[in-house]
Amino acid sequence: MTVSASAASPPPSPDPDVPAGVTAGVAVFDRSTGRFTELLDEERQFRSASVVKLLLALDVLWDLGPDHRVPAEDQARLEAMLRSSDDGEASHYWSQRGGSRIIERMAARLGLTGTAPPPATHPGFWGYTALTASDTVRIYRYLLDRAPAPVRDVVMGSLRRSTRCANDGYDQYFGIPSAFTGPWAVKQGWSGFASGGCTADGEAPAPAAPASVHGARPHGASTAGRPPAAVDGGGVDLAGGALHSTGTVGPDDRSIVAVLTLHPDGTPYGTAYSRLTRLVDSLDVPGARRPSGVRFATLGSGVRVRAGATTDSAVVTTLPAGVEVLVTCQKRGQPITVAARSSDWWAHVPQYGGYLTNVLVDTPEDRLPDIPVC
Repeated sequence: MTVSASAASPPPSPDPDVPAGVTAGVAVFDRSTGRFTELLDEERQFRSASVVKLLLALDVLWDLGPDHRVPAEDQARLEAMLRSSDDGEASHYWSQRGGSRIIERMAARLGLTGTAPPPATHPGFWGYTALTASDTVRIYRYLLDRAPAPVRDVVMGSLRRSTRCANDGYDQYFGIPSAFTGPWAVKQGWSGFASGGCTADGEAPAPAAPASVHGARPHGASTAGRPPAAVDGGGVDLAGGALHSTGTVGPDDRSIVAVLTLHPDGTPYGTAYSRLTRLVDSLDVPGARRPSGVRFATLGSGVRVRAGATTDSAVVTTLPAGVEVLVTCQKRGQPITVAARSSDWWAHVPQYGGYLTNVLVDTPEDRLPDIPVC
């Protein structure tokens, strides 16, 4: 279904809905028509955070023999790096394969025009690689249209099975996974935020992570504190909160989506998570299916989604503080009181696969307005 295209046509849809204070680079490419449906500052450079792991993986896979057989050790490392955004595996490859030379090799191989290694002041910080939305689309187009099938299967197969909880304790289902019901495949990136920890049904619990610079430190360096301001970042912001959602959406990977964002210093992770999701939801993404429901903000930290409308029900996941949830219906369950708030109503949040007490939903009433009974 792929149609080759070398140039972009003007996007037919209105400008993306970028929240106030957020800086965004956006590119959405429709592989069916060979045209971009969205373009916004697509050549602006952002620090890549963990999106650069796509290039690390491709560099490893580039050197395989004619049969493209992946050694078992590399298969396990690549899956952890791509599915659960494991920083240790990325640092392993960065150290073993020449650091910044990886970026130089892959930029030349894929014709990337806005991708550059980390600045000389931060040579071991692979997440400080400069990347644009346009180049991100080029990476996915290579994977889908030109890469050998075994390479495509390893990378895209891992991205289709991305875990909700990354290995550093961050919920990585913002943007594409929250805005669309699928099918999708994603590689996300984040840097400069604090996480309250993440658990998901069927996944091992990931620990709470303080002020992480995910994708921005050499292996073994402390993850505490905010990322240091760059002495020479080459014009790329290395200090603010970066949150990126990239991947494919729709049957047969119809649309390639690249949304790179920077958020004002001090923005909570849940707030940035929700703002990015709303931005992605506003885009013209051919082939996408959007879930029904109404979005509500949540209150507090460590908010748990449960399999049923009682505190005895299993915990399905723990939400980032203040994140928005999509509610489809509500039902009565166990009465809950938190501080001065009480309610026996529970909201059904299908994207998280469970129920959330209305006491922890940001609404003045114990029953959510305009939400039907389950």
